Amino acid sequence: MASAKELSDFLQGVQAKSFKRTVFATRDEEAALDIVQDSMMKLAEKYGHHEVSELPLLFTRILQNTTLDWFRRQKTQNTWISFFSSFKKGSKDSFDDFDQSDPLEFLESIEENINSEDGSAQLERKQLIEMLEIAVSKLPSRQREAFLMRYWDDLDISETAKLMGCSEGSVKTHCSRATSALVESLKKQGFKP
Repeated sequence: MASAKELSDFLQGVQAKSFKRTVFATRDEEAALDIVQDSMMKLAEKYGHHEVSELPLLFTRILQNTTLDWFRRQKTQNTWISFFSSFKKGSKDSFDDFDQSDPLEFLESIEENINSEDGSAQLERKQLIEMLEIAVSKLPSRQREAFLMRYWDDLDISETAKLMGCSEGSVKTHCSRATSALVESLKKQGFKP
């Protein structure tokens, strides 16, 4: 079992190298710092009782998983940003079509290189993410729960219904209402067709 000093020494020894590696992977120093700190906390909280010889492999696995989680969140955010940004550029007809459809049908997996965006595009993306987060937080609890499970966590309708303890039809209704409310909220804040 690793002592507190051995664990601390290990973490100090891997901190700089892990940070550099994560910066290379994410190309974002702030995100890399968060990822490394989260990984260190997870190691200390969950695996601090392991032998010192086991810590390097455990930490590497935790760091990889935390980095992958970050990329998944970025992909989800980028997909939603692209999705809602299309309303700003689209026509009234495309918005009407959206109202009648399942929003998942419109989502495309768009791989964007955020670093290639100019400053105004990055600012717009950040503002849209903030507006979307606020709008999601204002949804009624069941709509918010269904929306986040379906579109943030990528659960299917059946899984969402089981977790929420309701019918699949209710999940569809909650998601439809949530999506309509989010689009309306973003339209009111300047993201209009």
